[in-house]
This record gives sequence, structure tokens and C-alpha cells, in this order.
Amino acid sequence: MELERKGPGLLLRDILKDKDPGLKAVVSTVAQIAPDILLLTGFDWDLGNAALAAFEDLLDDAGQPYAYQFALQPNSGMPSGVDLDGDGRLGGPRDAQGYGRFPGNGGMAILSRLAIDTESVKDFSDLLWQNFPQPRLPEIDGTPFPSVAARDVQRLSSVAHWDVPVTLPNGARLNLLAFAAGPPVFDGPEDRNGKRNHDEVALWSRYLSGALGVPPPTDPVVVIGNANLDPADGEGLREAILVLLDDPRLQDAQPASEGGAEAARDQGGVNMAQNGDPAMDTADWSDETGPGNLRVSYVLPDARLPVVHAGVFWPAAGDPLRQLIEAQGAPRHRLVWVDIEVSG
Repeated sequence: MELERKGPGLLLRDILKDKDPGLKAVVSTVAQIAPDILLLTGFDWDLGNAALAAFEDLLDDAGQPYAYQFALQPNSGMPSGVDLDGDGRLGGPRDAQGYGRFPGNGGMAILSRLAIDTESVKDFSDLLWQNFPQPRLPEIDGTPFPSVAARDVQRLSSVAHWDVPVTLPNGARLNLLAFAAGPPVFDGPEDRNGKRNHDEVALWSRYLSGALGVPPPTDPVVVIGNANLDPADGEGLREAILVLLDDPRLQDAQPASEGGAEAARDQGGVNMAQNGDPAMDTADWSDETGPGNLRVSYVLPDARLPVVHAGVFWPAAGDPLRQLIEAQGAPRHRLVWVDIEVSG
């Protein structure tokens, strides 16, 4: 779910005013689903996590308190000092380690009712792209794009990759493999963004296999985040998400919604030519100027965990919840949820 703004401090301002319809839509959605763990993507980071604390206050007022909050500075908006997009200029939003108008723009955050072991968090966000195993680095005629200097500083993560352990009610641990990948579009023939998106999605497969050189967790995991990559439709190098979905250590509960299927049918356009099941779509993009509705957000539990239910919060027409959310301004990305059974 996204709550980013065009300048530093603006998200905090809007949260404190509590009048923004988009914020109200997100709060209403979270209050309806009431997850024990919530990952927010597209959430502006600030040094003291003031916006995150203020947002939790809104959820608390709505009857959904979260005792534990976690966010680190993301790569989005982090100055690189180098021309990363090859436009011959420095300091633009695409010259940041991840697209962003200011440091922390469009970051991510975790809210949890379960205790977060912050001391054991592993942050892979500073991994240089060229140091990723078998990276798909952009080139033009065999020359690094846009330059060797850019390759030497470019991090892989557009936003962040975190391994965040939480303690379950039975005392066991669960590792959240949280991330938000950049879109595989808005580039040129070098396919810089498409290749970077592929490797961002592939990071968790490499981590779980031990290929990153860091021991993977022995406790159960849940891969959670916005991959910005559909397994059947839209642009992008789909191999990465297909490998992740087929990983025997994970399971895909195939969350779906009646509203998503209905929206694709009613909107028509490019949606009618797509190959994927529209009921599993998680994002509502224009079918005229954009890619249409796609499945880009995922919650993939460990294969050892019993899954009870799963879904995408996209109410069908006629549902009072749909009318409420649309009146407040439905977010482009819809909340994906999975219920996991924990014994003891």
C-alpha cells in the first residue's frame, strides 16, 4: 500500500491533519482486514520514523493498534553522486540509488502486533548490483550503461530488502523477507529497469538457496512485498517471479478477489487480452495509458506453514465496503492478505 508524497515532511503533515481521503481509505482497509503484520510500501521514511508513529496512531484510533514498528532508511531518494540514468545531469530523482525526489521518498515500513527482533534484522539494501550473483547488468554494445562509474556505486535494491524476524504467539520465530522492487519500465533499449527488477525479485531465491553467501534462516519465512512484476502479463523479465512462485520452500496461496475479476471485465481494454487470472490482480492501472490491472504484490508463506485463507481486498460492486473505499479514494495497490495457522 502506498502513501508517498512529493516533498519531505508532507506525509507527516497529512497524517496529523487526518483529512486526506487516500489516508482514510488505507486506514479503513487495514481496519477491515486487521492483519497482525502489515507491510507498507510507498511510505515516506523520515529519520525519527515520525510519520510511521503518527500513522500507527490513526490505526490505533480505528481500533487496530500495532505495538511494534520498523523502518530503515531506504535506497529510494538516497543521493548517489553519479549520473545513474545516463541523461547527462546529476541530482535528479533517477540519479538516486532508487527513484525518489528526496531521501526516504517512497520507502517501506512494517507494523506488527508481534515482537520484532530488531537486533537480528538483516538488511541487504546496500548490496551493489554488480556483486549480486549472476547479475543482469545493463549494457549497450558491450559497454556498461550508463558508465563504469555508475556501475561501481549502483545498489541493487530500488527501495529495500530486509529479513525481519518476528516472534509468534507460540514462541517460534518467523522471518519476514520484505521488499519493494522498482518497475521494469521507464528506460531505454538497455532495459536497465527491467534487468534491475528481475534481479531484485530474484534476490530472495538466491538468499534462500545460500547463493548470497549469507546463511539463510532456518526458521519459517514469508516473502512479502511489491515485486512490480506479473507472472503472465505486463512488461518485465518474468523468469524471476516464476522461479520464486515455483520455489519448493515457499507456497503460493493464490490470493484472489471478486472485485479484481469484475474490474478487469468492466474496464476492458488491455485487460481483455491478458493471460493471467484477473481475480488475482493486486494493482489497478489504466487500461488505456497503462498496463491494465496486474498481479504485482505477493505474500508467499513458507511451505511448512499451514495456510487457512488468503485474498486480495478488492470488494465487488454493491459491497458497502467498496463504496466506502472508492468514496475515500481507493489506493492503486490493493492489500494482499494470507492467514497462517500457528499451533500452541
